[in-house]
Amino acid sequence: MSGPAPRLTLAPGLVHVPGHLDRAAQERLRDAIREVVRAAPLFVPRMPRTGTPFSVRMTNCGPLGWVSDETGYRYQATHPETHAPWPEIPELARAAWDALADHPDPPQACLVNWYEPGARMGLHQDRDEADLSAPVVSLSLGDTAVFRYGGTTRKAPTRSIRLESGDALVIGGPSRLAFHGIDRILPGTSTLLTAPGRINLTLRRVGEPGG
Repeated sequence: MSGPAPRLTLAPGLVHVPGHLDRAAQERLRDAIREVVRAAPLFVPRMPRTGTPFSVRMTNCGPLGWVSDETGYRYQATHPETHAPWPEIPELARAAWDALADHPDPPQACLVNWYEPGARMGLHQDRDEADLSAPVVSLSLGDTAVFRYGGTTRKAPTRSIRLESGDALVIGGPSRLAFHGIDRILPGTSTLLTAPGRINLTLRRVGEPGG
């Protein structure tokens, strides 16, 4: 990482940090995530009840991982297909949490989403965690994403920004339950990855504060 990046407040508690990771740090984190995926292969989550597959593939690292299937959303300590424990959170991702989260406790989960061209994520809230005093810290690698955010109700007006490779985003405080999503990926906007697409890491606290 280079020197302190500028922080742009999009809404109270919602902070965009362009260029938090410089190119060298992006490359190191990319390589670390490749090791994570070797240990915990990408899987396709499914919507509760309907079983409809997501358009993104995902995996996790850390003590806990987020999964979704016909039975619901949840955190668990093992991969849903290999049943092995998740690998450790890469040091660079943990360092981003320490620099940006302003929270005394470490992250317990790091969700890794892989967006191929055409993948998207509809507006949603991150509300499966008990510790809502902790923010979600997001890191982007690869092609630029069009990120949409609104308020804490689904009907609130929305705006969009572009998240580029190396950008960080903090979703916390009054915006911790803000609706947000990814409208689309812009292929060819980064040379970091060998294939078009975007890796997104979201670091989270899961259990009660201090746990």
